This record gives sequence, C-alpha cells and structure tokens, in this order.
Amino acid sequence: MPVQAWRVVPLVVALLGAIPGASRAQSTPAAPVPPAAVPADPKDVASPDAIIAALYDVISGPAGQKRDWDRFRSLFAPGARLVPTGMAPDGKARMRVMTPDDYATTTGPRLETAGFFEREIGRTSETFGNVTHAFSAYDSKRAASDDKPFARGINSIQLFNDGTRWWVVSVFWDSERANNPIPARYLKTP
Repeated sequence: MPVQAWRVVPLVVALLGAIPGASRAQSTPAAPVPPAAVPADPKDVASPDAIIAALYDVISGPAGQKRDWDRFRSLFAPGARLVPTGMAPDGKARMRVMTPDDYATTTGPRLETAGFFEREIGRTSETFGNVTHAFSAYDSKRAASDDKPFARGINSIQLFNDGTRWWVVSVFWDSERANNPIPARYLKTP
C-alpha cells in the first residue's frame, strides 16, 4: 500500500520537534563559564594580547626557577586542552592531548630544570563574536640570552570571552622542521 505524503509530513515534523535542541540549537545560550579554581590576575585576562603574553610569560624562566602553575591554570577555561603535535621516528604524525594540570605536572619539571624561554615572534588573529583564533609563531631558547632558538613553531590558540574576561580554550601546536618551515605570513609582528 503506498504511503500518502500528507500523512508522512506531520510525522517528520513531530519527530524533528522531539529531537532535543534540533530546532533551537543555534538560539539556546551557552551556560556561563564557571570561575577558575584559582582566580586570574585581571590584567592577564583583559584582552587577547594580555592572555597570550601571560601564557608565554608564565612558562618561561631560567633553569632552577619554579613557575607559577596556579597562574598558568588560571588562564584556562574548564575543560581546556593543550595538544602538541610532531613526527614520530617512523615518520608518522602524532599528537598528545593534555589538560593544563597534565602540562604542569609532566612538562613543567623539564622547563624548570633545563630553563625555557618561549616568546612570540609573529601572530595572525581573527575574531568573531566571543571567539578569537590566533596563530602565534614562537621561538624557544634554554636561556633568554641564547643567540639562536633550539625550536620554532606555531601555537594555534583558541580564546573565549565570556563578557568579563578572556579564557584559553585550547593551544594546539606544531614545530618547525626542514620540510615544515613557518610561512612568512605568520611572522608578522602582533
């Protein structure tokens, strides 16, 4: 027996209305970001420039100097991620996903022992509403006075503004290699 179109249309409309959020996905406001466990210094989170500068500053320092990991954590939104990428010895691309706590406890001791200074050497950014994406080119040195960096790359930083402050949502990065040089367009002064 053929299905009559006039009977199917009301059924489809009813089913779509029953799917949670199907018709209101774009109009439902997001929940507010809960406060950070450690309150941020207001000047660290006042603008995209400020929070990116704070991110580089807090991980940088000479060998033997403790970093302020509470300040580091205060920059990140709940659920934030840090994702380093690179090439495995077999030539395959790889990535590792970390929380800010993971980064502080696994990478932090190496930064404090060996010394680590990372600075921004260029940036391109785009903002739409409450979202900013920055491609932040960097170089890394063991001592601030080193002539040459031991590494360069790009941090892809996603930021969110909740109306009162900026939050780091993710930092996703890759290092420069012989076959992966930083394009000149990303070396513009921020």
